[in-house]
Amino acid sequence: MSVFASNIINEVNRLQDYQVYGRVTAIVGLLVEVGGLQGSLSIGDHCRLRGRGQKGVLCEVVGFRDERALLLPFGTLGGIGLGCHAEIGSTDPSVYPHEAWLGRVINAFGEPVDGKGPLNTGEAAYPIHRQPPNAHARRRVSDKIDLGVRTINTFLTCCRGQRMGIFAGSGIGKSTLLSMMASQTDAEVSVIGLIGERGREAREFIEDYLGEEGLSRSVVILASSDEPPLVRRQAAYVMMATAEYFRDQGKDVLCLMDSITRFAMAQREISLSAGEPPASKGYTPSVFAELPKLLERAGPGVDGQGTITGLFSVLVEGDDHNEPVSDSVRGILDGHIVLDREIAERGRYPAINVLRSISRVMPDCNTDEQNAIVTQAKKYISTYEDMAELIRLGAYRAGSDPDVDQAIRYYPVLEKFLGQSKTESCDLDSCYEQLAEILDMQSVLHPAATEPEQPPAGQAQGESAQQQQQPVVNAPASAGASPLSAAVQGLPQSAVTQATAAQQVAQPQPSVQPADQTAATPPAQSGDQAVMKEAETEQGSEPQPVSAQPLVAQAPGELVHPEAAETAAEPAPMPVTKNAVTDVVIDADVQELPPEVAVPSETSDDQEIEADTESDPEGTP
Repeated sequence: MSVFASNIINEVNRLQDYQVYGRVTAIVGLLVEVGGLQGSLSIGDHCRLRGRGQKGVLCEVVGFRDERALLLPFGTLGGIGLGCHAEIGSTDPSVYPHEAWLGRVINAFGEPVDGKGPLNTGEAAYPIHRQPPNAHARRRVSDKIDLGVRTINTFLTCCRGQRMGIFAGSGIGKSTLLSMMASQTDAEVSVIGLIGERGREAREFIEDYLGEEGLSRSVVILASSDEPPLVRRQAAYVMMATAEYFRDQGKDVLCLMDSITRFAMAQREISLSAGEPPASKGYTPSVFAELPKLLERAGPGVDGQGTITGLFSVLVEGDDHNEPVSDSVRGILDGHIVLDREIAERGRYPAINVLRSISRVMPDCNTDEQNAIVTQAKKYISTYEDMAELIRLGAYRAGSDPDVDQAIRYYPVLEKFLGQSKTESCDLDSCYEQLAEILDMQSVLHPAATEPEQPPAGQAQGESAQQQQQPVVNAPASAGASPLSAAVQGLPQSAVTQATAAQQVAQPQPSVQPADQTAATPPAQSGDQAVMKEAETEQGSEPQPVSAQPLVAQAPGELVHPEAAETAAEPAPMPVTKNAVTDVVIDADVQELPPEVAVPSETSDDQEIEADTESDPEGTP
């Protein structure tokens, strides 16, 4: 059956058995008063006014006064005057969605506006003022939904059936962000409502941002800012009714609306025209009553149905995030994404302020490892933002605060991670992998992959037994160290007596080797032989004889050869003195040797007294 025949049959089935009409009694501005229809109309019903030349103007009942119905038109009132007929139309405005709507652009009445021919209509009617599912019968939000935007996937993870608001002033990138999510999401169907936006942006959004691939699984409902308030408001209702149709088919739907503020403004115009007094900043009480009725229709369905994940942009007037509409919507939704003008001015898009944004279902839908990575990244960003002014002025000194130092290190790469072009896409798993790599937290994201491998039980036991069988040998500190320093380092300080220290200076002792390793270990070398061997190794030529010289006290408790001391010393020569008793050259800065390495003199006490007298001829006690 052709599209025309199917649509004609559906329209015939919807015809009423009889026609009831009234007459126009007054017109004030856009408000039309109609009499003679008492008891036949209710709020929200549609009427059609017939003017000169049988011109028909569709209107909606918005109120009653003095037994007369108050109507607002969906178009202009040209040709409508007193006495014109007012025919009762649909008492329950509905649309008839169909699978063929995918890839099409329609208006607020379900009519095609893309020039691609007629639109199929379904058999089931979906009222545009439909009530949301019962709260107790609804399923809970399910698993994550991939929106293709790194910042949202990681810092503001969304679940299927969640409702989020995008709060921003004009010109910060709300429409661009919505187009990125519409083209890169993994949802089965996208229903997009462009409500009250600039007309020139419609084709730009559809052709450049959404693209053929994104449009093929999307339905776009369009109502530009120049259309009457009733059309802008009804477009939002038609958008939600279309999303409910695909949800009832068991599909996961992504519903994008730009913007909820235009819907509130349209409702304000309607209410003020009907005579309702304003309440807060010109908004009437009915505005705040209609917002939850529309937003609550998004979300998960009952058992056997799909979900509607809603993302609604909110135009913040004057960048005041506490203005009435923003404050009311923020309290209804399950989270908010804040776009910051300062971030946009420095060229980072999308300009999402992750510190002021929140997803209320995020802690439960992520793993503990993913939450730990996101929390650490937010900590770095928050720390840097708190100290940003001091850092830019150069007043902060590196090393004053380890947390600030870490924030300065990671902030530039985090800013690069938060930025993303319109054509770039990133799935959920890749987002967390990139963030963990930036923060050097791969071990946190994958704890099992970083555990050290344990050796086999037999091999570990064999190595332990072999280590127990090997004797412990105290090797010298270095090849060029003196026997005295080796002996002092190898034995406890209490065991090194003065006589033993003197003997170590007089003659070197061979190293202690176990019985089974004597043949494989070369014999110990004296101090002069060790110096000659070291010179041969460094120069790569024949060893040169080195004359024996007195040992030098390089550091407390260590005596080395003078040439080795000159190698390790600074270029500037240090003044030295000579001890007449021990004949050991000592640095001028060293007042005396420590007691554990002090070398006793073999002279008698009388000789020590004579030496003291010669150094102090005046005999000072």
